[in-house]
Amino acid sequence: MKTNTSAPQEETDVLIIGGGPAGSTLSTLLAQQGHRVILLEMGQHPRFHIGESLLPMTLPILERLGVSDKIQQISIHKYGAEFNAPEGEKRRETFYFDFALDKNHPYAYEIHRPEFDQILFENAQDKGVDAREGIKVTGVSFDKDGSAQVTAQNRAGESLQFRARFLVDASGRETFLSRRFKLKQKSRKHNSAAIFGHFDNVERRPGKDEGNISIYWFKHGWFWMIPLKGGRMSVGAVCYPEYLKTRSGSTESFLQQTIDMVPEIRQRMKDAVLTGEVRATGNFSYTSSRMYGPPGENWLLVGDAYAFIDPVFSSGIHIAMSGAVKAAESIDQCLQEPHTCRQALQQYQQHVDAALKTFSWLIHRFNSPAIRKLFMAPSNQWRIQESLISLLAGDLYRDTPVQKGLNIFKIIYYLTFIRNLPSAWATHRRRKRNIRLHFSGGTTEQDHLDD
Repeated sequence: MKTNTSAPQEETDVLIIGGGPAGSTLSTLLAQQGHRVILLEMGQHPRFHIGESLLPMTLPILERLGVSDKIQQISIHKYGAEFNAPEGEKRRETFYFDFALDKNHPYAYEIHRPEFDQILFENAQDKGVDAREGIKVTGVSFDKDGSAQVTAQNRAGESLQFRARFLVDASGRETFLSRRFKLKQKSRKHNSAAIFGHFDNVERRPGKDEGNISIYWFKHGWFWMIPLKGGRMSVGAVCYPEYLKTRSGSTESFLQQTIDMVPEIRQRMKDAVLTGEVRATGNFSYTSSRMYGPPGENWLLVGDAYAFIDPVFSSGIHIAMSGAVKAAESIDQCLQEPHTCRQALQQYQQHVDAALKTFSWLIHRFNSPAIRKLFMAPSNQWRIQESLISLLAGDLYRDTPVQKGLNIFKIIYYLTFIRNLPSAWATHRRRKRNIRLHFSGGTTEQDHLDD
């Protein structure tokens, strides 16, 4: 392996670690603002990544980036989200996005994630970003003026040196800076793991509902079924770690065993053919103890590099890209008016934390019988259903009256919790018990990084 220890130092305004949706979005917007941006991705597009379902409020960001037409070509329309209760309860309820408080965003997309990420990355290059693949960041230090000294290595083993006025970690679940600075913390309120794969010949819903995501509750968690363009279906189960720790045999056989627990999924998959491997991933939920650097260190965590919550509402890409839009504004302010930088970063964190808090409250209780009863018998009194669908659409970053309806929904939830106290309390205790468990049977690269 070649090693170059005397590589010349490259200078830039912003260096971004990670070429996923957050990094590509942020780098594109900063370049459009006239800043020099270097984006370093350690992998090579197209690459595998979990997360294939977008929210309606992500689409305006795609338009702003100039990639809407390309994304539409690899996608199918998703007009809503379908929820299915266990046997013995009301079976199905579909929430359509055109019933949100804002009726102007009636659909989203189901996307093939490797193609989606590649389109965003190549768009960043087209917009003037110095975006490179196969570059792994290996070290970071900071000068007295707050600028970052970054070392990296390419696939040939050659050392690279960079100096950036501002450093951004958008490395996703690799959480480069959070791990390096020992900021990463396992969620104290939620923990889950997942097993999933791609299949052909899976039954879809008819007509307009063909692209809708299907969610199924079952005794160990919940299933997703995400239709993709070309006839493929992403199928996975997000489970309590205690259940996945009972796995014996192959991940493929364990997923089939889990599918067999839900008769309707088993029926929809009676002719299914697995394409590729079945994967397992653990330790979904985490956060970081800080989001941006202390005085004298100009850095910021964006997207999953800061926090990740359970994917039940397909919020990961939306939070990452929406956060990147706001981060571009904050970093631009830091570069243009350094004396206001701390205030800009503080406002950015408040913006992201508010969205995470809203999503998290519902996600942490999603397996509760009380939540299930409310989802399967929706009411729009006080515009509750419209507000809930607005949450499912990702409309948390604008001045819409979403929070008022959600607050009323919370009150009704607690009353329903009390009325169903034995079963609701048992689910609550199980969630608390599983927070302490660590699932180490993952097969994805991020799991090995988390171990």
